[in-house]
Amino acid sequence: MIITRTPFRVSFAGGGSDIASFYEKHGGCVLSTAINKYMYISVHPSFDRGETVLKYSKTETVRDISLIEHKYFRQVLSDLDVKGVEIVSTADVPAGTGLGSSSSFTVGLLHSLYAYKGIYVSKERLAREACETEIEKLLNPIGKQDQYAAAYGGLNFYEFRKDGSVTVDPVIMDKYKKRELEENLMMFYTGQLHSASAILSEQRGNITSGDKEQNQLKMCELARILRDELTRGNVDAMGEILHENWVLKKTLANGISNPAIDEAYDKAIKAGATGGKLLGAGGGGFLLFYVPKERQGDVRSAIGLPQMPAAFDRQGSEVIFTGDKSDLI
Repeated sequence: MIITRTPFRVSFAGGGSDIASFYEKHGGCVLSTAINKYMYISVHPSFDRGETVLKYSKTETVRDISLIEHKYFRQVLSDLDVKGVEIVSTADVPAGTGLGSSSSFTVGLLHSLYAYKGIYVSKERLAREACETEIEKLLNPIGKQDQYAAAYGGLNFYEFRKDGSVTVDPVIMDKYKKRELEENLMMFYTGQLHSASAILSEQRGNITSGDKEQNQLKMCELARILRDELTRGNVDAMGEILHENWVLKKTLANGISNPAIDEAYDKAIKAGATGGKLLGAGGGGFLLFYVPKERQGDVRSAIGLPQMPAAFDRQGSEVIFTGDKSDLI
């Protein structure tokens, strides 16, 4: 048996510039961190080696992998030519909450199956092949940041170059300042799940023309400014930049926010948060805020939503268990 653990991510600034229609024209950049909420994937030989068994929110048992309903499983198992296995996926947080769960799943599945086959793959290869799977093969209207955050882990500044290549630069911080940054971030669940596809499809068409293009350029510049401020130890810059990024993000497509989200955001700001944003494409999921420690109780009381404590993940996708390799593989 092989078990992998792959983190979800929190994006701070620059989201949207990782979409091909934008970075192929301008280049893009995102500052984000992986967090200690995970996707777990286990792979084990099936008892009946003629069957492939998949267990996620439902159970599928097939003798022909082309008949698999779950498109991610079907694509990756076909690409890696793996069958006769039982695969189980379990997540700390449900899909549709803005934490990049689909990409964490894809990275984790690739990592698990390569490990099952006895093949070492680098973090860069995991991220690149996850992008190819989701964007090129499954035609999802998404960017590249989630796959790289899931594979690499850590607090990083990502650049998406016009030729499609990606550079990953860790944000170098004093360890006490990084801990302060972690402690001043609060995440609240809105109770609303979302589908990113419709929002991202509209955003993809919008961000290469007019005011929306200029706003996306400003969001990318905010990611650069935030990187520099954090490197200097100015962690309080996070609040202001989160707020500026959120104001700009709401202009990029319909459905990114809604009255309930706006009301919760305003309550948090009035109670002491210095800035925040909705995570993911928009429409639901988690609200993130930067809140000085002395005001966190006020914000928690004012917003009235469930809080999810989280810390930074520093490892990225990793194999956390290996059993004896089957002689039948």
